[in-house]
Amino acid sequence: MKAFFHRLLDRPSAWIAISAVLILLLLGFIGTEIAPQNPYALDTAIRFSSPDAQHWMGTDNLGRDVFSRVLAGAGLALKSAAVVLFSAALIGLVIGCLAGFYGGVMDETLMRASDVFIAFPGLVLAMAIAAALGPSLTNAMIAISAVWWPSYARLVRAEVLSIKQRDYVTASHAIGAGDLYILARHVIPNIIIPLLVQMTNDVGPALVTSSSLSFIGMGAQPPSPEWGSMVSQGRYYILDYWWMSTFPGAAILVTVMAFNSLGEAIRRSYQVNGI
Repeated sequence: MKAFFHRLLDRPSAWIAISAVLILLLLGFIGTEIAPQNPYALDTAIRFSSPDAQHWMGTDNLGRDVFSRVLAGAGLALKSAAVVLFSAALIGLVIGCLAGFYGGVMDETLMRASDVFIAFPGLVLAMAIAAALGPSLTNAMIAISAVWWPSYARLVRAEVLSIKQRDYVTASHAIGAGDLYILARHVIPNIIIPLLVQMTNDVGPALVTSSSLSFIGMGAQPPSPEWGSMVSQGRYYILDYWWMSTFPGAAILVTVMAFNSLGEAIRRSYQVNGI
């Protein structure tokens, strides 16, 4: 693992990506506090104001400051992506470990269950689940997590199948170590890095999926400053008041690019070191 981090930090592109991600994470924590204005405050006297020195990204159809809303939305975007990925990774870790370690009927049953989810287009299935649960950001996160876990389960299963054949696992079995001990001591620690690689690469798609559900009205609801919802509200005025959709859309783009760049740097470092 030390060699992996050495290789990662030797890449200039990784430093740029890490810096961008850290800035985004900081904005996610303090975005609402540093926003120059209340992101929910209405002022119809200044509705549709174009970007200027007072309102850097203009105002929307209700006179709310777009810049303040974009800053406040950073926390919602990162929170939704984090909840989705950690939930999906946890479910996938449990199912993948059970399937790969015990094999047989359990492996066949769990993998066929994952095939059911994989058979449907992810966004379409997430839309169906979100529609059944009701429109809200929480339900959207549940829906996306339900769609995302099979890829993690398959990744973990493949790693477990490889790890359980190694000599130190065989030796642990020989001295009478229990399954839980072997999983916790030898298997799961060796899965963390590939799982981290997958999660980092999935931040962008998870964010886009969450924003997509909000865009079509199945995720965050107004007056939430969630970026997808802001893009949706601004699409009616895009020809005359372009800033309403452009700036939250640009925030999604920048965030996805930052995490994709970090994920690519982590993936290359992982492959080069052959961990």
